[in-house]
Amino acid sequence: MFRLSLPAFFMTALLVQPAQAADPLEIVITLKNHVFEPQEPKVPANQPLLITVVNDDDTPEEFESTPLKIEKIVAPKSSIKLRVKGLAPARYEFFGEYNETAKGALIVE
Repeated sequence: MFRLSLPAFFMTALLVQPAQAADPLEIVITLKNHVFEPQEPKVPANQPLLITVVNDDDTPEEFESTPLKIEKIVAPKSSIKLRVKGLAPARYEFFGEYNETAKGALIVE
């Protein structure tokens, strides 16, 4: 029978940790004059994302995407951060709820 002392057990447990998930790719989408920029950011497939949405306008806007299942209000002159799991290759449209000129798509390749 094989036995580990308590300190050896904890050292072994520390060495056998699961692999950490990949760090998210950070992208910034800015809303200015009721238009998202970039309108079609391109990101790699299966890569977790951290999307920062910056609202440079003087009015609130909603960042909404049905395929991404996101619906968040961005206050004027502020920003929000959105975490998105890795996505399959596709075009994921997003839009601003309050201004029809605010639209775009996340292009996952």
